[in-house]
Amino acid sequence: MTALLGRDATSRVSDPAEAGTVYGRGFFGTPDKDGLALDRYETVYLAEMARLALADGRGRAVPWPDLFRRAARSERGFGVRYIVYRDLRQRGYVVRRSPPPTAFAVLPRGGILNKSPAKFWVAAYSERQPFDLAELEGLADRAHGAKKSLLVAVVDEESDLTFYRLRRSTPVGSHPAQTMGVPATGWLAEDRVIVFDPAAVAVLGKGLAHGSRIGERLELSLLEAAHLLDAGQLTLRDARSGRDVPLARLRLRAERLEHGFAERLAAYRVLRSRQLVVKTGFKYGAHLRAYPRNPETVHARYLVRAVPSTYRAPWPEIAGAVRVAQGVRKDLLVAGVTPEGTVRFLGLERIRP
Repeated sequence: MTALLGRDATSRVSDPAEAGTVYGRGFFGTPDKDGLALDRYETVYLAEMARLALADGRGRAVPWPDLFRRAARSERGFGVRYIVYRDLRQRGYVVRRSPPPTAFAVLPRGGILNKSPAKFWVAAYSERQPFDLAELEGLADRAHGAKKSLLVAVVDEESDLTFYRLRRSTPVGSHPAQTMGVPATGWLAEDRVIVFDPAAVAVLGKGLAHGSRIGERLELSLLEAAHLLDAGQLTLRDARSGRDVPLARLRLRAERLEHGFAERLAAYRVLRSRQLVVKTGFKYGAHLRAYPRNPETVHARYLVRAVPSTYRAPWPEIAGAVRVAQGVRKDLLVAGVTPEGTVRFLGLERIRP
């Protein structure tokens, strides 16, 4: 079968019988009154698979390398997106070009074009492009509104592909909300807060699942202390001077010690308000880990990275975080915090489509 190649690496099959054959074997192209119009991804793929011969306007055959170079000149980023298109087609999916910002719409296996709704929207990135939280949140919102699954395909420098499913997440738990009858007294010592009163240690440490029990005392993180102080469940005094420490002073100290403390505190508060028990995620390379109930009875379900809503990072950093989370059977959430303190969670999961 032969197609006439256009200047932008698209093509057209004019013979009706050939056009019907190309379209019928995988729903390639768009039928019209002049035959079958193929976009540049379809054209390059069918030529590479030796299912289509290309000729220029003078009737001369166009070798596949020349075709690929023409396509790459016609569309910035074509090489990365073609690797994604080719992989999905090789997996048996019907793949159609979609308007930006996504790259492709993918039908379920066995789907029929114009009858089966798309299953996935796919965005394609090189590993050298940044992970842009605001951009990806926008894609996730659009996909959710259209009732599609959003896949992000990241192509590394060896042209290997990794697929991630991204979706809005609303983490919730069932840890019962309790309050202290009388605020506990905590002592601020460097980068942690210590509670000595046995009754307060029992309520905070066991019933409310705050802090870590060390001997007879309870040690609270600065996040926990700030949350409890703000909620009126803790009074705070400086361990050296004995003076009261208001919340503003505690936050100032914490922000000097820990870059990004404000974002972590915002995420911590939201997670706690949703009846999750929240602990440090340090051992997993995350900011927080969250349990649906008391940690004495269940494993953590979420690992959380709390970042500004404008967060951008190298994709390899995100890939490592997803690997760790799935390796320990937890969900990775990126908590984007706006300057106003609003927190939105984006879940990332590595999958094989």
